[in-house]
Amino acid sequence: MKRPADNLNDRPSRLSIFLRRQKRLIRPAIATLLVCAIGAGCVGLVHRMGSEERFAPLRARVVNMLPLRITDITVTGNELTGDAALQEALGVHKGDFILGFSLGAARMRIDALPFVDHSVVERRLPGTIIVHLIERRPFAVWQNHGHFMLIDRAGNQVRDQGMTGKDAQAFMQLPLVVGPDANLAAASLMDELSAQPEVRGHVAAAVRVGQRRWNLTLRDGTVVLLPEGEEVPALKRLAQMQQDMRILDRPVISIDMRLPDRLIIREAPGPTGGDRPGGDRPASNDNTPPIADPAGLSMPDMSRPRPDPGNVQRRA
Repeated sequence: MKRPADNLNDRPSRLSIFLRRQKRLIRPAIATLLVCAIGAGCVGLVHRMGSEERFAPLRARVVNMLPLRITDITVTGNELTGDAALQEALGVHKGDFILGFSLGAARMRIDALPFVDHSVVERRLPGTIIVHLIERRPFAVWQNHGHFMLIDRAGNQVRDQGMTGKDAQAFMQLPLVVGPDANLAAASLMDELSAQPEVRGHVAAAVRVGQRRWNLTLRDGTVVLLPEGEEVPALKRLAQMQQDMRILDRPVISIDMRLPDRLIIREAPGPTGGDRPGGDRPASNDNTPPIADPAGLSMPDMSRPRPDPGNVQRRA
């Protein structure tokens, strides 16, 4: 028979009891460490393969063995964005692995292109990439404090590349608006001018005066002073006079339409170099008499230099 002292010696220690209880956790911990070590090794290998030139052939061979190649790239909405710039921003070409690029990164690069407001980039398996652009279309050129910038219909600036090359030729066809607040008020005026093509074809620039009304600078240098808040009837009246008497083709310096019941026409200087007496003359609103030639001769050649309006800078 064992004595009590012997029973005390056979009892396991506290350490061994703790290790037995934790034994079931040791194996999973060791397995986790092994997995982490293998993962770290794979990451390091991939990094070395991506950064060192000697692994480039192996990397290319592995990529070429992968299925799901890009067979078609469909682009819509790119009326102003060039194909070459869009292809560079997309970052992939036909034949590339379709899962080998980030849609988010491609979208960010495309959104940074000039004229692109935002874009949608989709990947449709097995081999199609779809890109849809929503462009911020330039509506006019805004000159403010000597600086030119493209604006959209809402008056917001449209990013550009300095208006050079092929784009510059297209932008020269856009209307020019000048002065503070002209960008915000341009849309309504241009809509009203579009409704009067007889007048619109002669307009080179619209100058905002006092942030409340417009002056129109014609291509031959004539300035038309429009009344505040009454642009529609004034433009209709001007279009009717152009149709009846070709007033916009006459050698006049300015046409003041700010008075509701009459207009004031300032004629070009006579052949002696001075202003002809009565050069500023009122004309009836309903029956404006034709403007006589200052010298009583035929109309002069309109291609000759005209007075510069002064407050409109020339675009290069």
